[in-house]
Amino acid sequence: MIAHGIPIYVALEPVDMRFGYERLGGFVREKMQTEPRSRALFVFVGKRGHTMKALTWDGTGVIVSHKKLHAGKFELPKATRAGDQHVIVSDAIFEVIYKGVSVTPRTPRRRVH
Repeated sequence: MIAHGIPIYVALEPVDMRFGYERLGGFVREKMQTEPRSRALFVFVGKRGHTMKALTWDGTGVIVSHKKLHAGKFELPKATRAGDQHVIVSDAIFEVIYKGVSVTPRTPRRRVH
């Protein structure tokens, strides 16, 4: 269960989903410039966009959750400044990302046979 009201950091670059809590924690320290043991949620999406890992600290240990969508992709927010490697989002925006809901209309791809 993820506590509401904590900061939610979303990585904007894809992350290798084979990473465990130590490598993800290193990513938090290096790229997000914060401590993985802080009361926050750190969200990472895989290269293909259909898998997500979330890292958080509950006060006694690290929790890593993994979600894979059966259809669709996780849609990440856009960077607020050029060069940003993560964004901080609200609970409501994270809920939309987590459910895999598309917020931008998709144009159908033309199929060539």
